[in-house]
Amino acid sequence: MRKIHISHAKSGDVLAVDLFAANGSVLLSRGVRLTSGYIRSLEQKGIQYIYIDDRQTYDIRPLPLISPTVRQQAVKKVYETMTALIEQKKLLSRVSSLDLGKEYEKVFKDILDYLLKQEDLLINLSDLVISNGYFFHHSVNVATIAGVIGIAKGYRPDQLLDLGIGALLFDIGMTQLPDGLWRKKGELTKEETEIIRRHTYLGFELLRRQRNISLFSAHCALQHHERCDGSGYPRALSGDEIHEYARIVAIADVFDALTSARYHRRQYSPHEAAEYLSAAGGILDYDLIKLFLSHIAIYPVATTVLLNTGHVGVVSQVFPGFPLRPIVRVIKNPAGEELKSPYEIDLRKEMNITIVKAV
Repeated sequence: MRKIHISHAKSGDVLAVDLFAANGSVLLSRGVRLTSGYIRSLEQKGIQYIYIDDRQTYDIRPLPLISPTVRQQAVKKVYETMTALIEQKKLLSRVSSLDLGKEYEKVFKDILDYLLKQEDLLINLSDLVISNGYFFHHSVNVATIAGVIGIAKGYRPDQLLDLGIGALLFDIGMTQLPDGLWRKKGELTKEETEIIRRHTYLGFELLRRQRNISLFSAHCALQHHERCDGSGYPRALSGDEIHEYARIVAIADVFDALTSARYHRRQYSPHEAAEYLSAAGGILDYDLIKLFLSHIAIYPVATTVLLNTGHVGVVSQVFPGFPLRPIVRVIKNPAGEELKSPYEIDLRKEMNITIVKAV
C-alpha cells in the first residue's frame, strides 16, 4: 500500500486502510473501490490523505501500535464519556455517579498490553479519521504516544496506568465549556480564549473527585498546557514545577495535533512535526522530546517520498535508531514514469541517497 493525498485519488483506487468516524466506527472499509462520489465525500469530511493498494506496493503494510479492535473500543469509550458530559453539562453531580478510573483503567490496560508486546516501539502513523472526530481519536492517540514514552522511560506498571488514564482524559474539561466554543473554526476573541483556558481547571476538578483516579492523572488535565519556559497556562509553571506526566502528555498532544487532519490548516507530516518539536526544546521538555523522537518513524511505512536522485519511492521498512534511513521501494523515475520493475534501496547502506521530502 501507499499513502497519497486525496487530491491524487481517482475512481477505481482500492482503499488499503479503514477510515474512521467520530465514534470509532468504520466509515469506509479497506478493500472498497473508490468512486468519484466517495472521493468527494471524503474531501468534504476533511480527509486529506488515504492509503491505497496497487501492484507496486501491495505487500507493504504498516504495523499499527495497537490493534484496530482495541482502538475502536477505546475511541468508543472516550466518545460515550465525552458526549454524555457535553450534552448533560452536569459537572460534578453527573461525574460523581461514574467510575471513570475503573473504566479507563481497563481501556488503557488493553492499549498497554499491545504496546508491551512490540519488539520495536516505533510509532508508525496509519490511522485516519474525519476531522469532526478529532477530539475523540486525539485522546486515544495521545494516550498511545504517552504510553510509548512512559515505557521508554522505564516506568513501573502503576506509573504507566496513571500516565495512560491521565492522557486519555487530559482534555475532559473541554466538555464543560459553552456549546460549540471548542469546535469554533474561526479565530477566537480574547474573551473566548480565556474561557477555553478554563478547561484545564475544569478537567482537574472533574478528575480529582473520582475515587479511582490519582491526583497524578488529574494533573495531566491541569498542566498539559504549561510550558517549561513559564509561558503556558493556567499557572505559568516552569521546568520541574510541571509534573512529568503532564510534560509527556504535552509532547504527545502537540505531535498528534500537528499530524492530524484539521479543517483550519493542512496536515503536517511526521517529519515536519518532528522538526517542530526539535525546535521547541526550550518550551517543551527537551530530554523527553529526544526520547520521543527516538521512537517515532519519521517517514512511516507506506509514505511516498522524493529522493535526491529525483526518483519517487514508498517506504517499505523502518528501523529504530535510523529515523531518516528507511528502506525505500523506488516506483517512479525522475521523469515521473512508473517503473515496470520497482526495486528497493536500503538508505542505511546507500549514504549518498537521501529523502528530500514526503509527497
